[in-house]
Amino acid sequence: MDKIKSFGAICFIVLFFTSLVYARAPFQVSANFSLGFPQNEFKDIVDKIGISGTGHFAFNFPRSPFLVGVSLGYLVYGSETREEPFSTTVPDVLVDVTTINSIFMCHFLFRVQPPEGKLRPYLDGLIGFNYLTTNTGVSSQNEIGYDSVLSSNILNDFAFSYGAGGGLMIQAYRNKGSRKKGPLAVYIDIGICYLKGGRAEYLIEGAIRLENDRVLYDSNLSRTDLLTGHIGVSFVF
Repeated sequence: MDKIKSFGAICFIVLFFTSLVYARAPFQVSANFSLGFPQNEFKDIVDKIGISGTGHFAFNFPRSPFLVGVSLGYLVYGSETREEPFSTTVPDVLVDVTTINSIFMCHFLFRVQPPEGKLRPYLDGLIGFNYLTTNTGVSSQNEIGYDSVLSSNILNDFAFSYGAGGGLMIQAYRNKGSRKKGPLAVYIDIGICYLKGGRAEYLIEGAIRLENDRVLYDSNLSRTDLLTGHIGVSFVF
C-alpha cells in the first residue's frame, strides 16, 4: 500500500505542476467501457474475460502532438455469490456472500496524436502499476433491496506494469461557440492496449473454501499481462 500511495502522490504532483504550466492548454478527459483479456501465463490461470471501466485525464502541450496525463481503470475478472446461514446460532437467517476478484490499474500516460481533426489516431505509452485484490462481502435482502452487512479484504498484491496501445478518436460534436460553454469537441474513442504486468499473488473463482469451520484459499503467483480493448467517449476542453 505504501508503494501505491507514493505512486499516487507522484501522479498528483506531476498533474498539478503540469496544470500550472499549461493552464491554458487543451486537455482531454475520457470515460470508456473496456474488456480485459488475460495473456500468457495469466491466461493459463484466469480463463475469463474481465469487464472494466477505464478513463484518462491528459494535457496537450501547446501546438504539439504530445499529451501527458494519467490513465485509470478498474477491472473485475471474476465474482461469485453463495447463500450461507448468518451464523451457527442463527441458521434460519440466510445471507449472500459475494467474492469479487479485481484489478485497479494506474499508469502515467504519454500520447502522440494530431492536435486537431475529425479523425485523430493516437499512440500511447504507459507505465505504472496493477493492484490485484479479492474482497468478500456479506449482504442481506430487505424490502427495498440488499444491505451490506460486512466486508473484508482476503488478499491483495501490487505489480509493476507498462505497455503500449493505440486507437482512433472520431469527432461526434464540435463546439462552434465560446470556449467557456462546454467542451470544445466530443469524440467516440476506440482503442486497444497491451500491458506487461509483473508477478503478483492473486485468487480466482473457486479458490476460497471452508474446511472444519476454517476459511482456506489457494492463491496463484504469476505475471499479470493483459490485453484490453475499449470504446467510449473523449471530451476535449
